[in-house]
Amino acid sequence: MIIEKIAESKFNDSVFDSKVFGKNFTDHMLVAKYKDGKWDEPKIMPYGALEFTPAAMAFHYGQAIFEGMKAYKNENDEVFIFRPDRNFERFNLSAERLNMPTVPEEIFMEGIQTIVDLDRQWVPKNYGTSLYIRPTMFATEEAISARSSNEFMFVVLLAYAPAYYDKPLSVKIADFYSRSAQGGVGFAKCAGNYAASFYPTQEAQKDGYDQVIWTDSIEHKYIEEAGTMNVMVRIGDKLLTAPTSERILNGVTRDSLLTLAKDSGMDVEIRPVAVQEMYDAYKDGQLKEVFGCGTAVVVNSYNAVGFAEERAPIEILSDEESFASILKGKLRDIQYGLVEDPYGWRVKVGK
Repeated sequence: MIIEKIAESKFNDSVFDSKVFGKNFTDHMLVAKYKDGKWDEPKIMPYGALEFTPAAMAFHYGQAIFEGMKAYKNENDEVFIFRPDRNFERFNLSAERLNMPTVPEEIFMEGIQTIVDLDRQWVPKNYGTSLYIRPTMFATEEAISARSSNEFMFVVLLAYAPAYYDKPLSVKIADFYSRSAQGGVGFAKCAGNYAASFYPTQEAQKDGYDQVIWTDSIEHKYIEEAGTMNVMVRIGDKLLTAPTSERILNGVTRDSLLTLAKDSGMDVEIRPVAVQEMYDAYKDGQLKEVFGCGTAVVVNSYNAVGFAEERAPIEILSDEESFASILKGKLRDIQYGLVEDPYGWRVKVGK
């Protein structure tokens, strides 16, 4: 691996005062290029602009994927990445679905460990903050031809990550727009999935909501995801979430929370969750919590759900009563190294 260090770091402690997610990039980035059927030697270099032709095929045919993971620092200045093996597996599943080359483990895993170690001063210690790691790959071949590209670029960016949301959100259940369809790319982290979500979200915001709860694309009877996150519902003392599928992202945070919930003795069901079931539970006073979960946000509770034209307020429970708060606390304690990690989820960076 080629390493070209920045002449002078732009790091300053004031970056940790920022409240903006994903705008404060670290000193370095990793770049590897794919051409003639093989990857070249990856290079870590100072973060900066890359040169592209407007005919780069990603701009025209959408071959672009990404992942998201985080690094944390404990009080002993040890740095850990959370479950990068799962992101590596999912990244290559996305690549295969979009007919892109897979990235070798030594480029993805070793590359991320090396660049995080190099920029470890950017990893904050404050509880609730972290260093966001964004691996991405996109088509770079210069051609306007509706086919798969023959050339790609793999890039890893790092950015300081404050809390993503600082308040509960309201969500409207989608009854027309869909995030994904059976046989499509809903399980992949491809750029187009997110671009397609922006307009329906904007429309929901016009109705006074923050985000959308996506439903199945055929009948809009079953909930699937919320915004760009997996979604969980608590009815009574039962925690429900939809099973992953070709339409639903297999979230790393989702999987972690479900493991913690089951090991904590919570009643968990992974099954289709009907909109009508949620509405009936709301009417009966049994819809206790609805919350989204994902790498960027970790866990975010919803204080209102829109069922068609009816806005259903949901009381935000105390930290001691809330499944969302309990699970978020357990997960973050592992991520920050405050408790033992019985699952082997933390991967230490450097010595």
